[in-house]
Amino acid sequence: MPRRVLTGRVTSDKMDKTITVLVERRIMHPLYKKFIRRSKKYAAHDDSNLCHDGDVVRIEECRPISKRKSWLLIERNGVPVERPRGFTAPAAHDAEGHALTDESGEVVREETHAVQVDESGEAVLDAAGHPIETAQVVGSAEQPSA
Repeated sequence: MPRRVLTGRVTSDKMDKTITVLVERRIMHPLYKKFIRRSKKYAAHDDSNLCHDGDVVRIEECRPISKRKSWLLIERNGVPVERPRGFTAPAAHDAEGHALTDESGEVVREETHAVQVDESGEAVLDAAGHPIETAQVVGSAEQPSA
């Protein structure tokens, strides 16, 4: 299911790594046919504390981060913002480079796979240049004792 994306204005940036975004929408009154403004405030995650009061931002629905916060900042004043680690899940690809999909037609994400990491924090690559998943590690130094 696609994630919802909303556009709004920052009303508060006093919290650490959190902004309050006011999203306004217009609805038509069912009887009088006049447009009415409805607004709602959302708490969104701003990992690098970039936003200030009055900025126009776009937020995207994500996994719950805290009790009230389940939105992520993706754009500030028309400029895309770098997403924090763990919030992006690129699509998994097959050998030809096509995105993999499941039975329902949704794109399968790589985030579900654990990748082997060396001491410097970089992903360990195999001979073909692909990251080695932890389940694929063959001939590792640790052998299970029987």
